[in-house]
Amino acid sequence: MNEVNDNEEQFVEVKTREINSNFYNYFIAFACFSWSVFQLYIAYFPLNTNISRSVHLAFAVGLVFLLYPVTFHKKAHSSLPFYDLVFCVVGVVAVLYPAVYFYELADRTGDYITQDIVISFLAIIVLLEAGRRVMGPALPIICILFLIYDHFGPYMPDIIAHQGASFEKIAGHMFLTTEGIFGVPIGVSVSFIYLFVLFGSLLERAGAGQYFINLAFSLLGKYRGGPAKASVIASGLTGMVSGSSTANVVTVGTFTIPLMKKAGLSRTKAGAIEVAAGVNGQLMPPIMGAAAFIIAEFLGMTYTNVMMAAVIPAFACYLSLFFIVHLESVKLGLKGINQSEFHSRFKIFVSGLHYITPI
Repeated sequence: MNEVNDNEEQFVEVKTREINSNFYNYFIAFACFSWSVFQLYIAYFPLNTNISRSVHLAFAVGLVFLLYPVTFHKKAHSSLPFYDLVFCVVGVVAVLYPAVYFYELADRTGDYITQDIVISFLAIIVLLEAGRRVMGPALPIICILFLIYDHFGPYMPDIIAHQGASFEKIAGHMFLTTEGIFGVPIGVSVSFIYLFVLFGSLLERAGAGQYFINLAFSLLGKYRGGPAKASVIASGLTGMVSGSSTANVVTVGTFTIPLMKKAGLSRTKAGAIEVAAGVNGQLMPPIMGAAAFIIAEFLGMTYTNVMMAAVIPAFACYLSLFFIVHLESVKLGLKGINQSEFHSRFKIFVSGLHYITPI
C-alpha cells in the first residue's frame, strides 16, 4: 500500500516545469516579455503575414519545450534534459525557416528542394510533439490520422476516396504555404488572440479576478445558496477578462468551492457548478474563447459583431445556471454565508471601478 502511495506522489497535477534556477527562470521571463513586445510591435507596425506567423509560432514552440516535460512525472518537472534543449532549438529553427527564406520560397512555390521538404518534416514532427505535451495525445493522433488519409486516399472506401498526395507534397503544403500550419487559426492568434489574452492576463494579475469574486459574494453571499450563486456570477464576470475556461475555473473555484462545501453542497455538486460556470466564461464578451476570433476571421466579420451576437446566449447560459443553482439550494435547504466576512457592497463596487473601465 505504501508503495502505491509513493508512486502516486511522484506524479503532479501541474504540467509546467518548476526548476530552481535563476538563469532558467530569468530566461523564461525574458522570452515571454520579448514575445509580448513583438506582438505589440506588429500590432502597430504590421509585418509580412508569413513572417509574423512564423516568429509567433517560434516563440510558442520554444517555450513549450522549455516549460513542458515529455512526461508528467515529478522528476521531469524539476530538470531540463538535453533532448528538450535539442527539441527547442530544432523546433525554433525549423519554424523560423519560412521567415528566413521567405523570398527564396516564394520564387520556388510548388517546386521545393530537398532542404525545404526535410525542414517541413522536422517542423511537423516537432509541432506534433509540442501539441502532445500541452494538449495530450488526442489532438496529435487526429492530425496523424488525417495526414495518413491524405496520403492513402486512393486506397480508401469509394465514399471517402481521393487522388492522394505524396508525403513530400503533403509536408510542403502543410508547412510552406498559408493553407496548413500557417493558416487562418494561427493568423487569428497573431492578430487578435494573443493581444486579448495579454490584456486579460494583465487585468487578472492586477486583481480584477479577485475583485469580481468579492463583488459577487457581497451581492449574493447572504441569500439561500449564496456561495453557489456567487460562484456563477463570479465566473461570468471573470470570464469577461479571462477567455479561458481552465483559468476561470482555477481562479474562481479555488475560492468558491470550499465555501460551497461549507454551505452544505457536496464536493461533487460544488465542482460541477464551478465547472459549468467556468466553461461558460468563454462565451462572455469582450474577451471570449479562441474560437470566437476564428469565427470572425472565417466569416469575414468584425470581432465586435461576434461579441454582440454572443451577449444574449451568454446571458441565457448564466441565467439558466443561476436558476438551476437556486432550485438545488431550495431542495437542499441551503443557507447563505455570514455577510460580515465582506465589506459593504458599495465599497467593494467602488474599489474596483478601474477594472471595469478598460473592459
